[in-house]
Amino acid sequence: MGKIIAVFNQKGGVGKTTTNVNLSASLGQMGKKILVLDLDPQGNTTSGYGIEKNEVENTIYEVMLEGVSIKDSIIKTEFENVDIVAAATDLAGAEIEISAMDNREYILKKAIKEVVDEYEYIFIDCPPSLGMLTINCLTAVNSVLIPIQCEYYALEGVSQLMETIKLVKSRLNPNIDIQGVVLSMFDGRANLSIQVVEEVKKYFKGSVYTTLIPRNVRLAEAPSHGMPVIYYDNKCRGSIAYLELAEEFIDLEEDII
Repeated sequence: MGKIIAVFNQKGGVGKTTTNVNLSASLGQMGKKILVLDLDPQGNTTSGYGIEKNEVENTIYEVMLEGVSIKDSIIKTEFENVDIVAAATDLAGAEIEISAMDNREYILKKAIKEVVDEYEYIFIDCPPSLGMLTINCLTAVNSVLIPIQCEYYALEGVSQLMETIKLVKSRLNPNIDIQGVVLSMFDGRANLSIQVVEEVKKYFKGSVYTTLIPRNVRLAEAPSHGMPVIYYDNKCRGSIAYLELAEEFIDLEEDII
């Protein structure tokens, strides 16, 4: 059975999609079979994999709101071992529709059951807000990967984030856990970056990945070319960092087993 992981932070602009796209692609290149679900209405994970969401017939919207099988919504990306279920602009209005449905918190969990045995890891890009889409994500997953940028106010909203996970654990998904914390936009020359790393490690104890994702121009450019950074420029610092993160991710998973 595959492991389902939500990439989530209620605070927007923290490198959530960048981490989702590049970690999943790196794991795929390392031979892991990956499915990515894009539940963020902005659809940046979808476009980051070179897919135009407006041209997709069956998206995650059709899966959750219209009962379309997730198997009929999976798109094979051009990138090694990575499949995706695309986001849809319609997701922005899905919150109200989901609120009126039976077992509304479990819609995504039920849909994923069809394919959970076909992948090693399923990554979900959650919306950066706390609504029914996010609750569906957190109810469906085994663990949460938390992206945090090494910038001022990095820990802002983190206590609220942890409260949300705690609430979901007590009421909807007793098995949910913290997968780990990914620190990005790191600049070793800046005191602020170093200070943020120390603060985050102090807060999350042993849950922070050792690999730090650096500020990197090529990493920032890759989404506009519709590809993960390891396919855009596999020698840049961003690519090297995400491949190292993927290795660390796998090593820690093997330790758990």
